[in-house]
Amino acid sequence: MSNFTIEGKQFVYDGKPIRILSGAIHYFRVVPEYWEDRLIKLKACGLNAVEIYVPWNVHEPVEGIFNFEYMADIIRFIQLADKQDLFVIVRPSPYICAEWEFGGLPSWLLKEDHIRLRCSHPTYLAKIDAYYDVLIPKLLPYLCTNGGPIIAMQIENEYGSYGNDRSYMTYLKQSILDRGVDVLLFTSDGYTDSNLQGGTLLPDVLATVNFGSRADEAFGKLLEYQPNKPLVCMEFWNGWFDHWDKGHHVRSPEDAAEALDEMLKAGASVNFYMFHGGTNFGFYNGANDLAKYEPTVTSYDYDALLNESGDITEKYKAVRDVIAKYADIEEIALPAPIAKNNYGEVHLSEQTQLFDSLDILTTPIQSAYPESMERFGQDYGFILYTTRITGPVSQAKVAIQEVRDRALVFLDGVYQGVIERNKHHTGPDIVDGDLVLDIPAEGAVLSILVENQGRINYGFKLKDPKGITEGVRLGLQFLYDWTIHTLPLNDVSKLVFEDAKPHGSFTPTFYKGKFQVAEMGDTFLKLEGWTKGVAYINGFNLGRFWEVGPQKTLYIPAPLLREGENELVIFELHGTKEPKVNLQDFAELA
Repeated sequence: MSNFTIEGKQFVYDGKPIRILSGAIHYFRVVPEYWEDRLIKLKACGLNAVEIYVPWNVHEPVEGIFNFEYMADIIRFIQLADKQDLFVIVRPSPYICAEWEFGGLPSWLLKEDHIRLRCSHPTYLAKIDAYYDVLIPKLLPYLCTNGGPIIAMQIENEYGSYGNDRSYMTYLKQSILDRGVDVLLFTSDGYTDSNLQGGTLLPDVLATVNFGSRADEAFGKLLEYQPNKPLVCMEFWNGWFDHWDKGHHVRSPEDAAEALDEMLKAGASVNFYMFHGGTNFGFYNGANDLAKYEPTVTSYDYDALLNESGDITEKYKAVRDVIAKYADIEEIALPAPIAKNNYGEVHLSEQTQLFDSLDILTTPIQSAYPESMERFGQDYGFILYTTRITGPVSQAKVAIQEVRDRALVFLDGVYQGVIERNKHHTGPDIVDGDLVLDIPAEGAVLSILVENQGRINYGFKLKDPKGITEGVRLGLQFLYDWTIHTLPLNDVSKLVFEDAKPHGSFTPTFYKGKFQVAEMGDTFLKLEGWTKGVAYINGFNLGRFWEVGPQKTLYIPAPLLREGENELVIFELHGTKEPKVNLQDFAELA
């Protein structure tokens, strides 16, 4: 049993003063086979702690059904950290942000229109309680007070940038205490007055601040509210994340090292956000909507100390040099570099069209009006809405109220255009920015395929149901009598493929190809010539690709490959001139 406490302006571990030098690694963004590799590199950088978020939507993907397997095996990750003699800081708050889908909240919360998030709403609190009843007992044996590595636990995450419900914060604190947690509790927020007033439980709970530079300013504000406790930067933003159709963010090693030096000179404890970013595999990327909706890319490289595939960067070396000025760094043998292999060109010689595969993928639902994904218990992926329109109708505008987030529109199976959440429409039948249709006298079938591009993970628009949230209008008239197909696309193994053949007009299509692996290694899927969609390797969802960039490759860790034959499936929304890809030995993120 050990004790991690505060005495005045310093932390004390078993009676000895200690500075916490921590790095964030998200176990749910890294394949488990690589967890130990990343933790050893963290230790070798001179850090003494690893910080982890706990994503509720990963651990309770369906209400009442819990997952702690493979990439969700948080206990194994904690055990591996303990093996490296690292402290662990756990942030199990129901909301985590993290550029993660819905900020870690499970999509099924949105089944109920009346629910209010991140406040003292009884339904919301009851669902947190049910989750904590399962999660928290798993963590108790690993608290430092029980001989484990967990020294501290977060109550909520950057709550001051969202709300000021102190009774909600107090409830979360008590819910953790009542379940047996007796380690140091803390909050973390931006360093503005409103954030520190709304997001903390001062003076009873340690407040920490998040920033990337101007340490004097940040800590100066913190000291106004908390003058007699340790200074902690809980998120040192040494890099940043990327949105689709934007540039790739980088921060120079020198600039990051200088900011770190400023904090350590002030005597602060620091947690690097991120030490190693990893990947938003599957459909787990989040999105932001402060001025407009912007989904996050698949890579979470973050320009961190370790890159997306876990390699040591120049920033790692610069940071280690700074840490060495303030702490003794144990010499640790680093793991052998993980091989990066070029497996060459892969031809995807088989295909099947989405509209021909609906009976395999889903069961149709009849509804008088469109409903959001969550109403049908769907979390991620796509949803297809189909109705028959009577004719004749000439030059009628199609409006989706509201589209969340990107809709492909078809008339009698022929592509008409795209309607996007940001009102940017493209396609052959766009007139003055609007999608217009001519319906023949015999009528026509209208199909709308909507992609959930990631629920908002931060800010006041957090409540973000997906699909069509209200209705579809042709002109001023709402359309009714819909057939709906939910398409989470979490299992594409039952698809029936045939030899690829050219087709006149584009239609969303699955392509399949096979390739051989003799020597195992990480590789990177280059999708030049493809437009937008999702890629699967041996049934594992690698995430989204999109020609708008900046990301040009998808990371494939070696443990997802097999010696011998491997299967690659690509779901392409807009078509490709030639169904081939390259598996190269380097990433392209810009």
